[in-house]
Amino acid sequence: MQTQTQIVIVEDDRDLNAGLCRALKGEAGSIVSCDNLKSAREQIFLSKPDLVLLDINLPDGSGLDLVKEIRETDLPCPVILLSANDTDADVVKGLELGADDYVTKPFSLSVLRARVHTQLRKKGSGHAGDVTVVGTYSFDFDRMIFTAAGEEITLSKTEQRLLKLLVSNPGVTLSRDVLMDRLWTDGAEYVDENALSVAVKRLRDKLGDKDRIRTVYGLGYMWVKKDE
Repeated sequence: MQTQTQIVIVEDDRDLNAGLCRALKGEAGSIVSCDNLKSAREQIFLSKPDLVLLDINLPDGSGLDLVKEIRETDLPCPVILLSANDTDADVVKGLELGADDYVTKPFSLSVLRARVHTQLRKKGSGHAGDVTVVGTYSFDFDRMIFTAAGEEITLSKTEQRLLKLLVSNPGVTLSRDVLMDRLWTDGAEYVDENALSVAVKRLRDKLGDKDRIRTVYGLGYMWVKKDE
């Protein structure tokens, strides 16, 4: 990694926080440790780090609120959630809000390093010109700018990934299993299947055209090709 790379770790368990700092030392030139939302907000919005490793349950609130704030301010940094075993619902909500990945406690530090490395590599491999124009829609996946009939719409990270998968395969039915795997699992053990239905509904609502994304019952979903 380049020496400029900065990772912010937000974890209130001091021993775990220290262990994470040691484990990720080789992945970043700078690692900043925070143990609550207040200090994390100050650090993240001041320094604009390259990646945030964020515990969901913090002493002064929920890490999910911080995920929402990060995405609403268009910070491009990946966010990896740290989750306890009994917070599956929170994980799904976090992914819908725009988190990029999650790791369930207890976890292997080697797995965590691999997840962090993957997200940093993705962040550094963005390329210009990744714009799709379909009818009255314009989807700039590189700059995360999406418009419908000239009006900008705001999409979560999950909605962006779902949209890109669909528009990249027009007229092709993508199975629920494929979509679930591409959107969330990436090595994760379990994600509630209802999360996909929720993501599709929200994307349809934001696009303002429920017929663009067709439900192929018993199979999955398809981006419908129309006369442009």
